[in-house]
Amino acid sequence: MGHSRVDAGMPLPIVVMGVSGSGKSTVGAALAQRLRAPFADADDFHPPANIAKMTAGHPLDDDDRYPWLESIGQWLAEHRDGGVMSCSALKRIYRDQLRQHCADVRFLHLSGTEDVVARRQASRPGHFMPASLVHSQFETLEPLDPDEHGFSIDVDQSIDSIIDTYVARAEGA
Repeated sequence: MGHSRVDAGMPLPIVVMGVSGSGKSTVGAALAQRLRAPFADADDFHPPANIAKMTAGHPLDDDDRYPWLESIGQWLAEHRDGGVMSCSALKRIYRDQLRQHCADVRFLHLSGTEDVVARRQASRPGHFMPASLVHSQFETLEPLDPDEHGFSIDVDQSIDSIIDTYVARAEGA
């Protein structure tokens, strides 16, 4: 058939999205391993100026995010036949920017309450996103619209449960 997709039943590539501390990197890496697909963490695509700004406790603005999202979109385009990216993708305009590079990208939104995410974030020493910015991330978050390809899954469960739920939904979509 000529399909080079990692799993013919699984729409790829996939962006695991959500606020900082929701488990994007952990779930994304585990999902990529399950699908035998390459994994990338959007945090690794930030220019040094963005990291310095976040480390100082200042949220990024859209001008800061634009070149970062362009790099992520290019990675998705290069992995349209199989890849998993963890990326906050908090606003519709950010997801639209990624879709400009790869129209068939799918999203897994790791959703949870601010209390659950703040508790998870507090257990991550040394991460450049201070817990104080979790609230600003929730204020920025625009959940997936019905016309966006993807699913929202509650983060307050095991990684295996999240992945099992996503795979079952995606294969049935």
